Amino acid sequence: MAPVRNARVVYKEVPKGFPIPGKTYDYDASQTIDLEKAPLNGGVLFKVLVVSVDPYMRRKMQEPGTDFYLGLYNVGEPLNGWAVSKVLRSENPAMKPGDIVYGLFPFQEYVISHPDPTMRVLENKEKLPLYKYVGICGMPGITAHHGWMEYAHPYLKKGDVVFVTAASGAVGSIIVQLAKAEGCKVIASAGSEEKVEFVRSLGADVVFNYKTVSTREVLKKEGPVNVYWDNVGGESLDAALEFAAQKAHFVICGMISSYNTEEPYNVKNLQQLVWREITFHGFLFLSLQEKYTEDFYKTFPPRVASGELKYKDDVVHGLENAGKALLDVLSGKNFGKCSVVVADE
Repeated sequence: MAPVRNARVVYKEVPKGFPIPGKTYDYDASQTIDLEKAPLNGGVLFKVLVVSVDPYMRRKMQEPGTDFYLGLYNVGEPLNGWAVSKVLRSENPAMKPGDIVYGLFPFQEYVISHPDPTMRVLENKEKLPLYKYVGICGMPGITAHHGWMEYAHPYLKKGDVVFVTAASGAVGSIIVQLAKAEGCKVIASAGSEEKVEFVRSLGADVVFNYKTVSTREVLKKEGPVNVYWDNVGGESLDAALEFAAQKAHFVICGMISSYNTEEPYNVKNLQQLVWREITFHGFLFLSLQEKYTEDFYKTFPPRVASGELKYKDDVVHGLENAGKALLDVLSGKNFGKCSVVVADE
């Protein structure tokens, strides 16, 4: 077999503010690979099928030496992220040709790698579309499930108030449904009227567009808040602090409002931590993997397949469109969990 194209998305420079496709990173179709003869050296040849586009990727685009738990992107190398790939050839007993594998992969059409702890061979008994496994059945769903079980579920009772920001997003939309399933009152914010309607369809009790309605006024009327699931930080966090219930729990999942600015918002109501005896839970889902992952894969795919858990997907086709897709995610232009279909099985 003649060598085939092995296109990739290459990181070019540290951005100031939002990344710019073609400048911060660029699609490169100049490389090739011989799928039959490329040496594996005890590893596995993967065909990348679907890649996940997520806000945290912006945090990996920082000056060398900056500390980030998933490491930084290196200039001249491909972006990487959560993905689903198919094993084409294997010299490792952990994986065989035909296996569908979830894990961290470069944004590249074909990859030779050794299996690592992030990788999992998927069963997909429910025959879900593979892009679901970088969405509700992948990292966003895992994040929501693990964080909810560890930091929200133990402290809630029926009728308690849960406030969720970025509630139409990949993680937030799941949290809305988990909270409603436990009989909680859910207050949710989103960034457009279309997104507000979607979150309302998930069962949230109070939904508002934070761009046109004051978060502070909504919480003043509908609170106090027992559990705050924070995906954005900034002014929403400040408002939640002001209208928190006594002994409230704040689950800090992300702060997308500060990812693309050099002047982060200064939170003003931190004194409420003392006066309201608030507990902050900052977490990384990787730290909870051993405790909750098997339960996640046992319960989430069937709930998705049955329609019990609803989810909005934003599926983009073609690796060449991954750069624009990331910018759309970071700027709030997309709607739903963004994934890029690189190839068919």
